[in-house]
Amino acid sequence: MDTTIAKSPDLSVEIPADSSKTPQWFEDALTMPRSEGWLDSGGCPVHYFSWGKPANPGILLLHGFLAHSRCFAFIAPLLAKEFHVVAYDFSGMGDSGIRDSYPDQVRLQELMDVAATTGLFDNEQKPTIIAHSYGGGIGLTAMEERGEHFSRLVICDLMTLRPERLQAHTDNNKRPGSQDPKRPNKIYPDYATAKGRFVLSPPQKVNEAYLFDYMAYHSLQEVEGGWSWKFHPSVFEHGNDLHERLLGQGKRIASAPGSLVIVYGEQSALFDADSADYVRECGGGHIPMIAIPDARHHLMLDQPVAFASVLMTILTL
Repeated sequence: MDTTIAKSPDLSVEIPADSSKTPQWFEDALTMPRSEGWLDSGGCPVHYFSWGKPANPGILLLHGFLAHSRCFAFIAPLLAKEFHVVAYDFSGMGDSGIRDSYPDQVRLQELMDVAATTGLFDNEQKPTIIAHSYGGGIGLTAMEERGEHFSRLVICDLMTLRPERLQAHTDNNKRPGSQDPKRPNKIYPDYATAKGRFVLSPPQKVNEAYLFDYMAYHSLQEVEGGWSWKFHPSVFEHGNDLHERLLGQGKRIASAPGSLVIVYGEQSALFDADSADYVRECGGGHIPMIAIPDARHHLMLDQPVAFASVLMTILTL
């Protein structure tokens, strides 16, 4: 493990030069001291951040597909006054290393290695997993196979649709970027051109323009010949069971062991009021479900303060 001493991030590095006007709370959050490091998980370097005192109860944050830990970099500090918060980049994404493949057991081992290395298991109170989108599936695996190590799972807008709605969504939508895991990411001549190709999945407007600017900037990297994406194309190698897994998402959530809470955007295209009804019909009537008004799939980009407030309420109950 290579860990730096906790320090305040440099805003000139954190916030892109072309950013829309940023509010004071956002700048304050980004200047809160944090530690950064890399650990080895199965021979692959995994990048992480941590905030708050290790003596406090722990939170492990899991990001979405093609995203990275910085999507929580302005949320984690709002929780870190009372908790020890850790966010990491899944291998193949962000600033972590790449692998030949990314099966469930590899994702689970990364999660366990990060939690153990950062001391989340050292507290008397078991840590909470907060997982957005794709990360929700990894969080479910952790509860199913290692649930004794965690106090609860908060699933944030994990794609859960009735079979007929899932089929319609699949027919009409594709993930951004190349879905061929063998094809290299495109290199753009300059940052402005690359940013112009940055889109959210599913496509949506963002309430806070400065957060779109922030996510675009930290999703790109300067490479030989220009700018390109941080994620590696190999992450598109999902296997043949992805559709079947999505078909069974409602039942999987409803039958997951341990304590679960669902948070979703009221206007989300991937989890909405009908999705909540569907999970209840699958046997998940015991699971609290909280909708955030005027938010779509990317909760932290639409309603960051409301999202953090909901999470804090869940954590302190």
